[in-house]
Amino acid sequence: MLRKAVVTAAVLALGLTACGSGGGAKKDDGTLVVGATAVPAGEVLTYIKDNLAAKAGLKLEIREFTDYVLPNTALQEGSLDANLYQNQPFLDEFNKTKGTDLVSVVKAYLPPMGVYSKKLKDLAKLADGATVAVPNETTNEGRALKLLASAGLITLKPGAGTTASPADITANPRKLVIKELEPAQLPRSLDDVTIAVINNNYAQDAGLSPTKNAIYLESARNNPYANLLAVKKGNEKDPRVVKLAKLLTSPEVHTFIEDKYQGSVLPVTSG
Repeated sequence: MLRKAVVTAAVLALGLTACGSGGGAKKDDGTLVVGATAVPAGEVLTYIKDNLAAKAGLKLEIREFTDYVLPNTALQEGSLDANLYQNQPFLDEFNKTKGTDLVSVVKAYLPPMGVYSKKLKDLAKLADGATVAVPNETTNEGRALKLLASAGLITLKPGAGTTASPADITANPRKLVIKELEPAQLPRSLDDVTIAVINNNYAQDAGLSPTKNAIYLESARNNPYANLLAVKKGNEKDPRVVKLAKLLTSPEVHTFIEDKYQGSVLPVTSG
């Protein structure tokens, strides 16, 4: 999945938060075990667990992860029943490169990617030769490069898709230096780079508000990157999964997302 071998043993060891795990056996009491990154997926799922699950007859356990690989690995291996954290291009690429057979059940929300900086408040003032940090994962890097292109900073070759890489840059008039980093490291890189293109969950984990702190934010219009509830192929009709999918797109969750994130995360009401 990763363009470079960045998932070291140390990263894998840190992949699970102290409060969760990805390797334990599934529950035998009918509980649906769902893997998620902490923000916003973990918060949305916690809201459902605390407020909606019981009435829907759903027992829910949330296991939090701090990377983008282990939640899918655990889902494929069967220690999770579902996960919530990724978009369709990422899932497609993961299946292609890892040989997994994970599928989308429903789209839940859009966490817009943003450009952040401790040195600039206006992207128009970005100097020639500036260092720009981007995620080093294939689809997230392509997404970041497309965001930079939409801001007019670079040009990508025609047809460059969701897996676009720096090799697809055809014009870089400001001679920007593209620095590829593990997504979780991007907020910490802000002291060392001019700007960083950061995934929404890692930005919020670091206390950055997409609507307040991003100097350039991804548009929701025709955006393919809504986060989705995923399961292993064949489990789409599991009654527990169906219940969770319905709750994720319910008016109550729609309102929760709007009230809590104030535009930093956008609800999706249909799959």
